[in-house]
Amino acid sequence: MSFPHPALHASHSGIWIATAEGTRAVSRGEAIGIASETPVIMLNAALTGQRLGYADLSGLDLLELYAFLYPARFAVPTPKGLARAIGLAMPVQEDAVAAFLRDAAETLLAVPDGDWPEREGAWTAAQSLTRLRWPWAPLIAPRLAKPRVNERWLFSKLPEWEEQPPRPAPRTVPMEPLEAEARLATLTGHGAEERPGQRAYAAAASAAFAPRVVREAPNMVLAEAGTGIGKTLGYLAPASLWAERAGGPVWISTFTKALQRQLSTETQRLFPDAAIRRERVVTRKGRENYLCLLNLEDALQGGFAGRAAILAQLVARWAAYSADGDMVGGDLPGWLPTLFRRNGPAALTDRRGECVYAGCPHYRKCFIEHAARASAQADIVIANHALVMVNAARGRELATRPTRYVFDEGHHLFDAADSMFATALTGAETIELRRWVLGPEAGSRGRRRGLAARLSDVASYDEGGNRAIADAVTAAQGLASEGWLGRVAEGQPFGPIETLLAAVRGLTFARAEQPGDAGYGLETELAEPSPELIEAAAPAAHALDALLRPLVALGRRLEAVLTEAPDWLDGPARARVEGAIASLAWRAETVAAWLSLLARVGGPADPDFVDWLAVDRVEGREYDIGLHRHWLDPTRPFAEIVLKPAHGALVTSATLTGGGDWAVAEARTGAPHLARGPSHFAASSPFDYPDRSEVLIVTDVKRGDIPALANAYARLIMAARGGTLGLFTAIRRLRGVHGRIADRLAREGLALHAQHVDPIDTGTLVDIFRDDPAASLLGTDALRDGVDVPGESLRLVVMEGVPWPKPTVLHAARKLAGGGSVYDDRIVRARLAQAFGRLIRRADDRGAFVLLSAAMPSRLLDAFPPGVAIRRVTLDEAVAHVTARLSSDAPIGHGAHEPA
Repeated sequence: MSFPHPALHASHSGIWIATAEGTRAVSRGEAIGIASETPVIMLNAALTGQRLGYADLSGLDLLELYAFLYPARFAVPTPKGLARAIGLAMPVQEDAVAAFLRDAAETLLAVPDGDWPEREGAWTAAQSLTRLRWPWAPLIAPRLAKPRVNERWLFSKLPEWEEQPPRPAPRTVPMEPLEAEARLATLTGHGAEERPGQRAYAAAASAAFAPRVVREAPNMVLAEAGTGIGKTLGYLAPASLWAERAGGPVWISTFTKALQRQLSTETQRLFPDAAIRRERVVTRKGRENYLCLLNLEDALQGGFAGRAAILAQLVARWAAYSADGDMVGGDLPGWLPTLFRRNGPAALTDRRGECVYAGCPHYRKCFIEHAARASAQADIVIANHALVMVNAARGRELATRPTRYVFDEGHHLFDAADSMFATALTGAETIELRRWVLGPEAGSRGRRRGLAARLSDVASYDEGGNRAIADAVTAAQGLASEGWLGRVAEGQPFGPIETLLAAVRGLTFARAEQPGDAGYGLETELAEPSPELIEAAAPAAHALDALLRPLVALGRRLEAVLTEAPDWLDGPARARVEGAIASLAWRAETVAAWLSLLARVGGPADPDFVDWLAVDRVEGREYDIGLHRHWLDPTRPFAEIVLKPAHGALVTSATLTGGGDWAVAEARTGAPHLARGPSHFAASSPFDYPDRSEVLIVTDVKRGDIPALANAYARLIMAARGGTLGLFTAIRRLRGVHGRIADRLAREGLALHAQHVDPIDTGTLVDIFRDDPAASLLGTDALRDGVDVPGESLRLVVMEGVPWPKPTVLHAARKLAGGGSVYDDRIVRARLAQAFGRLIRRADDRGAFVLLSAAMPSRLLDAFPPGVAIRRVTLDEAVAHVTARLSSDAPIGHGAHEPA
């Protein structure tokens, strides 16, 4: 081999260096020394550096080279995944991986020699990356021939959206259940397996698409369909039929990105032709998910430095080939941003709401505007719960607001509404608003544009607009500013808001901190406030009122501009003003909510809300302080803002009743707040759970004993030979277990991955887990629901204990209102059902569910499917059981069952 660079591979089972002379095992110190002296080839430098204990490790990361050569193409970021993506054989033994990485580097560097679809733009990008001293540039740039004609700049090659005439209101059309069943038969195809449950589901779902008969009373259908019913096609059948006949869009809302991707795949049955499907099916997400072209342009022209500037160049390569510009869950590999500083990716999106709309030179090519306009003409819009609520509450698209919704993963509606309609008057939130108004201040970097810069040419149309902007800028200087957290902690707050936060911090520590506190967040009810807090509330309210007034005045002035329609107000200018009005209304609404919360300090409590004070901490480090307000029942605003204007809504899930009955399902979806009650449908899973699964409750692992917990996880994972999803209720315990067992499992040839440990995003961790039947994955709540890993890759689920809800102020209030311990029991049943649901995803799956808790109450065992064997066993017995059941083809179950 003539390739000069060594390759480094580090795992929990060892560290190896490969050169032209061969491969050898090395120590951690030697590996760090080699990597610091010469560029070494690695796969995921961030992960390799973590395993070496050397966070600043850098070199020739194959993932970066892959992202340059194959933008918008995903590869699982493991040796196996990379081998499959580039057509190489994957070595079986781990000590051969380092040599494989050298082969992979040569294969990737040879890509420009062949037929390469992503050639355009590569030469220009390579010149920029050379100037930025990208480690791969000296190796890849000489292999790229200079084009005879200058390559098009990214911003000139992106397609422009075209203005479309307003879409007529959907027609009123009948919807018969038999018609939905017929459409379902077309989608499943001739000769498909007969699925009575799916057919009945489609017929029941069709009621959500019938004409509405009472104003503000949508046709609401609650449908609980067990895993394997096929509910996706079950609701796509009536939804597509209605959209086709009525000429209107159906918004299908999910909670997880995984289901969004699955839905996009399923719609291929509706529209097999890819070009037609792109027009008829659109995926929508919040603005903060999409690449902002103006932010990218600024980053490419010097706004980013160092590694962040390299990320900007790779993102620009991706943007030229991306289907939709979605940086979170789209075709940008989820692992790419994690290779760089975390603030780099965030700065490339519009997460602060600073968009200037038609004032942006890239407005006609904007990914966000593309998605918004495409969704206005689509039949099926795939969205998420948060976006649906944001659009309904403060969206600009009032004329195209959907009338029909499908809420899949409907058991998450309560939590999504709880987050959406909450109020948080905290330091982090106020400094964010300050930046939105003022823009960059002394010493700050970045593209931020303040309110004056965004609106000066529009608002200068009259004196009133200018005065409102000036007043807002003056008032915003009273908000928390850079360094506020340190000043508050030191007892030296500056300004009325920081003084308020200091009083909040003092009272929270006085009431909530306990001896031996481990450094977690603190909170206490906003009741009987201290004199210091009462005294600080009035000046803070005055400061916020001084900001609210000019924001409202500016919004009214801009509305007057639209009404008066001056000569300069052409189409783009109108769009810009409308966008500014919507953005101002959102901020004014936020400040008004803060004022309402401050009015509670020293005043009477509002029974509709739960208010508290909090100091947010991670491992003892404070990162935010403030006052919080949540609706006691967040489905009230959800019903008012989303459901009542709609004509029909199907809410569906495999666990919709949430460990209770239909009354629980109704209460958690907003149905009681509607004038017309919902219809109900239930179909149990067709899977043979008693034959394919069992539940083992381990009785001899002491709660809170990390070494014992780690030993249990290690033995169970080894018994199953991997394929294990480990679920935790606390990050600290997850990290403690991972640190004790990763090396032990690696010696057995079993890979272990973990949330909050590996520097990899959750979606990619699941992809890695799915790709390797011998791998295991540890995680928290995010993995308890929405993870779809069928087959051998997931055959054992282990929970560290009973998933009781965290005893927060908010939970205590809802528990009191919801029936006390019965409320807690419903939550636990729902969580157990969701966790168990990860195990059997198709008819031929098999596996075991292990709960490491002697204190599991028998009354909660009905969370599991009827007939499933439930045994209380020792750890030794559980290990023997898992070994026998999961290492053979013998069916699981049909054993002793503890009655619920």
